[in-house]
Amino acid sequence: MTTMFGIPNCDTIKKARTWLEKHGVEYAFHDYKKAGIEKALLEDWVKQAGWEALINRAGTTFRRLPEADKANLTEKKAVALMLAQPSLIKRPVLENKGRITVGFKPDEYARLF
Repeated sequence: MTTMFGIPNCDTIKKARTWLEKHGVEYAFHDYKKAGIEKALLEDWVKQAGWEALINRAGTTFRRLPEADKANLTEKKAVALMLAQPSLIKRPVLENKGRITVGFKPDEYARLF
């Protein structure tokens, strides 16, 4: 089963969902705002993709963080921030067959499916 993790009103999520639906890919949607994210799952993603790929530095949530939180980011600090504020996780994270894809790129989705 494929699962998309994100926030429903995110424009990139909307594009990714449209792509999946257009191509007949069945998926479950995990809403960070309602369900949060489990630490073990996030740590697994970090092992697969690296915390740098997972943290969304371009989003408003990151920009609104206190400078002390943004300074000297480490894996441990980034994971703690993403657990506390799942909106910091780059969207979407697509989990398929135990592997993740971070962000939406139509060419990459086409290779997956």
